[in-house]
Amino acid sequence: MTASAPEEPRRVWSRRERPPWGQLGPVPWLSWPETKAVVDALQAEGSTVRFVGGCVRDALLGVMPRDIDLATPDPPDTVIRLLEQAGLRCIPTGLQHGTVTARVGDHSFEITTLREDVETDGRHAVVKWSSCWMADAARRDFTINALSATPDGAVYDYFDGLEHLSHGRVVFVGRPMQRIAEDWLRILRFFRFYARFGRPPASAGALSACQALAPHLKELSAERIRDELIGILETPACTDVLLLMRGARVLEQILPEAVAFGRLRQLVFLETRGLVMDGVEPDPVRRLAAVLHTDPHTAMQVARRLRLSSHQMQRLSVLSDTTPCPDPDGGEPLLLPALFRLGRKTVVDMILLVWSSERDGEHRLCPRRSASWQRALDLALSLPVPSFPLKGRDLLANGYRSGPLLGQELARLQGEWLHSGCRLDRAALLSSLRPPSPDPEAG
Repeated sequence: MTASAPEEPRRVWSRRERPPWGQLGPVPWLSWPETKAVVDALQAEGSTVRFVGGCVRDALLGVMPRDIDLATPDPPDTVIRLLEQAGLRCIPTGLQHGTVTARVGDHSFEITTLREDVETDGRHAVVKWSSCWMADAARRDFTINALSATPDGAVYDYFDGLEHLSHGRVVFVGRPMQRIAEDWLRILRFFRFYARFGRPPASAGALSACQALAPHLKELSAERIRDELIGILETPACTDVLLLMRGARVLEQILPEAVAFGRLRQLVFLETRGLVMDGVEPDPVRRLAAVLHTDPHTAMQVARRLRLSSHQMQRLSVLSDTTPCPDPDGGEPLLLPALFRLGRKTVVDMILLVWSSERDGEHRLCPRRSASWQRALDLALSLPVPSFPLKGRDLLANGYRSGPLLGQELARLQGEWLHSGCRLDRAALLSSLRPPSPDPEAG
């Protein structure tokens, strides 16, 4: 294929099969006994089977895929029968779409019958079974996801996916407007795949279609939008891609609160290149907090709208207010109380967020300040999280009775302990214990 080939191949095909265009190199999962068991079961009566989609794309890139998907012209009931005949466990995960999952050992294999779309409405598709591999590839979203491979590694490429993959081009199969209209989520999938595999410049035709159809994103469920957004935030290119989405008027449909792109860029730098240390890994919720740079109330609104998990929601709310972050020059006397109050992960998150804010501002090139933050981060990751030495039973043993007065005194002592930088031990705290008030009911 020459460099002058059209960027967006026309979505046409013939029923005549084409020869393979490439070959997979050594791929570990192809030789797994579990993989061979599934392939042998599906081919037991002479049918064909291929690996499809992301696992082929990732194998070409030398990446271990998250999922191993296969396709076959056999209908779902035949697939189930073949798997059961081979003694393999099968789960009918999506029969209406022709999908069955085989579970073999610790591995799952999703097997789908070849399909063609009969009707689509932007959210759901009505399909019919097919025996044409090219027709099945033509209903996929991007050329790099329309690849398929035989069990011996021969790669079939009907829409120039191999060339696009090698050049970092994320291209819709066919006309972008038509493909997006089949499923509005493809707008966000375009940006997620561009974040993972793309190289600038992005397809002008794809961006134009995404911008024109972006208002339809509001018709999708919050869960689908959330998953795509998290997938974008997980990538090193998330800042540039979010800015690209903003330019295409897409981001305003799903995350209009995103404003702090400079802080996000600095955070991604620290997570991926600036710091190489255990305990500092890319984190999509931390990155979401960075780009929002907002107050806890607004953060909770965003979290609810995106249907984040309760744990993610709590984290986002806490990280939207970084005022409890200890000063990096304060050392252990400030870090230990923060570790006690907030926990190690939150302290590390806050250090990274505030440091990123400073790098985005006046302290970006200040070596002394960077060294201070580095020391603070090292301490936050290495210091033991302190435990308050006293419990209620200690006060009961010293004449207190259960009730509000005991709680007040325990809170006062904890305040003293925190003010000391968590250095006062049990004996020192007991020595400052106030005598219990006389019991008014005594005598």
